[in-house]
Amino acid sequence: MPQTQRTLVLLKPDALQRDLLGEIVSRFERKGMKIIGMKFIRLTSQMLDEHYAHLSDKPFFAALKEFMMQTPVAGLVLEGYDAVSEVRKLVGSTNPREADAGTIRADLSMNVPSNLIHASDSPESAQTEIKRFFNEDELFAYEKITDRYHVGEGI
Repeated sequence: MPQTQRTLVLLKPDALQRDLLGEIVSRFERKGMKIIGMKFIRLTSQMLDEHYAHLSDKPFFAALKEFMMQTPVAGLVLEGYDAVSEVRKLVGSTNPREADAGTIRADLSMNVPSNLIHASDSPESAQTEIKRFFNEDELFAYEKITDRYHVGEGI
């Protein structure tokens, strides 16, 4: 049975600079994801140290931080059935040249780290990341008309 989840998406500086915010957000909307939080975030060095702690020993870490701080990023919290895995399918592989055709990264990007988007990789990391970038009062509960018409598994 599908489970309603929340997940975090960050649209990176290259998405903003290439005027792709609307294109990317529309893909999540067309999939049926509910946007329950959305804002610009100016990332700080401290935020990035925490967010990318698993990459802190890599030689590219300083350049990654510089890249991520050059403009604001657009943060979204999306909600939907199996949201974490569904969003990851839409986003595609971290390396856009290895991403499946039709994914955001395959269609719109060529390089890492300018791969346009970050998406939480598990329900646990989604919870942590949402709290890192959004206050509870920045998240909204509302009924989406399509929520009324969800039919059971197997239909």
